[in-house]
Amino acid sequence: MIIFQRILFLVVVGIAAYLLVRRIKRVRSNILLGRDIRRTDQPKKRWRNVLLIAFGQKKMFKKPIPALLHLMIYIGFLVINIEGIEFFIDGLTGKHRNIARVLNEMGLTPFYNITLNIFEFLAMLVIISCVFFLIRRNILHVRRFNGIEMTSWPKLDANLILIFELLLMFAIMTMNASDQILQDRNVAGYPETGLMVFSEVFVSPFYRHLNTQSLIIVERVAWWLHIAGIFAFAIYVTYSKHLHTFLAFLNTYYSKLEVAGKMQNMPEVTNEVKLMLGMPTDNSGEQQANIPRLGAKDINDLTWKNIMDSYTCTECGRCTSECPANMTGKKLSPRKIMMDVRDRAEEVGESTAKKGKGLEDGKSLLGDYISKEELLACTSCNACVEACPVLIDPLSIILQLRRYMAMEESSSPQSWNAMFANIETSFTPWKFAPSDRFNWSKE
Repeated sequence: MIIFQRILFLVVVGIAAYLLVRRIKRVRSNILLGRDIRRTDQPKKRWRNVLLIAFGQKKMFKKPIPALLHLMIYIGFLVINIEGIEFFIDGLTGKHRNIARVLNEMGLTPFYNITLNIFEFLAMLVIISCVFFLIRRNILHVRRFNGIEMTSWPKLDANLILIFELLLMFAIMTMNASDQILQDRNVAGYPETGLMVFSEVFVSPFYRHLNTQSLIIVERVAWWLHIAGIFAFAIYVTYSKHLHTFLAFLNTYYSKLEVAGKMQNMPEVTNEVKLMLGMPTDNSGEQQANIPRLGAKDINDLTWKNIMDSYTCTECGRCTSECPANMTGKKLSPRKIMMDVRDRAEEVGESTAKKGKGLEDGKSLLGDYISKEELLACTSCNACVEACPVLIDPLSIILQLRRYMAMEESSSPQSWNAMFANIETSFTPWKFAPSDRFNWSKE
């Protein structure tokens, strides 16, 4: 039986590792569809962002109650999975609670017991938080969880991940409860762990009436559900909005460090202006072989950081709920912008992997996914950037798409084109001679 369990465990680990690595490679290749940019300056400030915003969840606490519950799930899940180390060792050896056996021999059973009780306490916090979040989503119907982009799948995904976490916590509590009863009955193979308070109080009463053989089956099933659940969770997360649990750290590290209101100039346009003014350019003396597309039309015109932003998006809706255009009934939703970018990256990546048309499929991000009406509604106020808890920048994508509209298609509104013409000829948005610019001071 031990040999069978070890073989089965290795098979499960192998399948999970293969699926996970394949999916990670796909996500990475999708992100790298974007243009290259370098963001390695000021490493101390970048690591500070990771510690405060990704680990410390600093920006989440603008809404303290959900932030506290989210933190409970985050810390609980992180710490509880330390026990996964023992699960992994047990799976490889085919024996139960190997670390407990070693610590018992060293006389450190109380230490093991305290650790398990901390894990169980955190498991209870995770259960409470998940139940609360399910109530918020499905009964209280918080407004920012709704929107035209929040179709059946995004809503189902949010619920599935919470249910998944609940099942994992119940599995570990059930395993501990049945384990404890088996210890009390002095069943071989179940080393002493000491009293596990929460599983003893809340779970054990449901199993005490079972005979020993049934309890062993319950304990083994709970063990397998938990370890297999962890592997399944890790794979599922890569397809879910909850990929932010991993990408948030990379995303905050590579985020823009300049003030949010500072827009990035287009180097090719800046160089043209400098040449016209007789100023030295960044690539003076160099002849560009290919003139780049001005702005962005499709996924490959964005940067890899823009695409990483889309995969990091938690779909929490804070950006959209703070957007003044959305508040006044406009179609613009920064959350939808990020979801559209991710969907387009997935579509192109999957097609390319299957040797399909890829970027040549006749579609584009602008038009087929994101409409001009949405882009023109943006006021460039940066409210969405400020609201995002993981430093996602929807405005950067909006500006690049809008630049393509203005500079490649000349499809901006007529009032905008008039303003552009005035700036070009009179160096001001209004149509009057530059020599008259200071006339207001005469009075």
